Amino acid sequence: MPGLSFSLVQLLPWVYALALLPAALMGSPYRLWWPARAAGYLGLSLVLAAWIQAALDEQGSDRLVLAMAGLVGLLALVIIDYSRRYLEGEPGQRRYVLALLATLAAVATVVTSANLYLLVGAWIISSLCLHQLLTFYRDRPQALVVAHKKFLASRLADACLLLATVLLVRAGGDSQIATILEAVNARLQASGQLGWDLQLAALLLALAVILKSAQLPVHGWLIQVMEAPTPVSALLHAGLVNLGGFLLLRFAPLFSAAVPAQSLLVVVGGLTAVIAALVMMTRISIKVRLAWSTCAQMGLMLLECGLGLYELALVHLLAHSLYKAHAFLAAGETVAQARQHALQPQTAAPGLGGLLFALLLAGLALALLHTLWAWALPGHTLPLVVLTLLAIGLAPWCLRRGQLPYGLAMFTLLLGAYLLWHQLAGWVLDQPLGTTPLALTGLAVLLFLGLFLLQSLLIAHPNGALAQRLYPLAFAGFYLDEYFTRLTFRLWPVRSSQPLISTSGDRP
Repeated sequence: MPGLSFSLVQLLPWVYALALLPAALMGSPYRLWWPARAAGYLGLSLVLAAWIQAALDEQGSDRLVLAMAGLVGLLALVIIDYSRRYLEGEPGQRRYVLALLATLAAVATVVTSANLYLLVGAWIISSLCLHQLLTFYRDRPQALVVAHKKFLASRLADACLLLATVLLVRAGGDSQIATILEAVNARLQASGQLGWDLQLAALLLALAVILKSAQLPVHGWLIQVMEAPTPVSALLHAGLVNLGGFLLLRFAPLFSAAVPAQSLLVVVGGLTAVIAALVMMTRISIKVRLAWSTCAQMGLMLLECGLGLYELALVHLLAHSLYKAHAFLAAGETVAQARQHALQPQTAAPGLGGLLFALLLAGLALALLHTLWAWALPGHTLPLVVLTLLAIGLAPWCLRRGQLPYGLAMFTLLLGAYLLWHQLAGWVLDQPLGTTPLALTGLAVLLFLGLFLLQSLLIAHPNGALAQRLYPLAFAGFYLDEYFTRLTFRLWPVRSSQPLISTSGDRP
């Protein structure tokens, strides 16, 4: 990772950190936003300069770091500007600005650091700073309760991260990430195996990512943290939750050879995606639906990394971050959009036969694409499991608006966009695809095929016996969070003057 371009990106955390002092010294609430906004514009400009330098640098650069730094710089600028308007007239703005800048500095350190100790330390600090943002409204007991649950889950993840770091540094002989990965590759070339220490380190990293990414059964805090300001929700869902996916991509050579860690990611991520998708069908509140969507999307991202589909995971990470930032920041327009939608002519829901026919069309189209791809680009692998997941995900587009030509056109455009991003992600990662046991690939395909069939039955027969039996369980989140909540508050009760209330259902 040599080159001036990487050094420029390493300045990004300092842009946000150095804005803390002038923000703290500003007298009026209006002026304290000036350093934050300046840091937002300067950070994005710095990333653009780093990309230009990378294009001119003959020594090359770490493209994954540049891509993530660009994402952080863009989100930081948007969230800072939105927060200034959102909190106008609110008390406690100084506390918010300082916590926001500290969080951004920590996140920027995570994505730009070449040292594992610094990466882990910054990730822990980002979680602690985010806790201050989540409890911005300190007079709301529910905000304190949910932040308490997140705090406990995050500290457990931090313990796993620290143990994994000790094992990785011991195996690599140095805390530099590049040196550790070189040691991993050297051990694989020498014996074809990682050894117990690296296998355990990969397992601990996978467990830490699961805990940090709000996967089952510790997902409840992500669903219930709706008392925080909307820009904080955007920062959480578009930025911090996705750091788990970045860590998996950073250590892709390690996870590609660690079958136990791959199995954990596929099983937990796949089950989380399926269950969260079912629960999301019962929700009405837009922010709660978006939270369950993040839970499901993170599960899918972990499953992709567990299957070694790193190009797909990188595309997913970037697209999900941008979409969730826009979705949360535009959540206030939902009422107007709903009224406009109500004025449009309603189309009948597709039947079970139509949904299955759409899946068949998507499968045939992607099978043809796989054949053409192998003929035209034999040197660029397009795994069949990727096309299978795309067929399941894109099949409903064949029936949008009840017009087959429209659906096929949208299907073709989305597929073409993904193929373009797939090639770009492969260029950014610049590493071979990981190998995955066939059993894990089959399990992933069965999970998502089963989800598609189950959702098709529910859409085709919304008042059927299956829907009536499944709805109460799905509306309650299958009671998974209730067990974790009781356990956490038995171990470490929260200090609140009001009793804990159940948050399985919709919350505004």
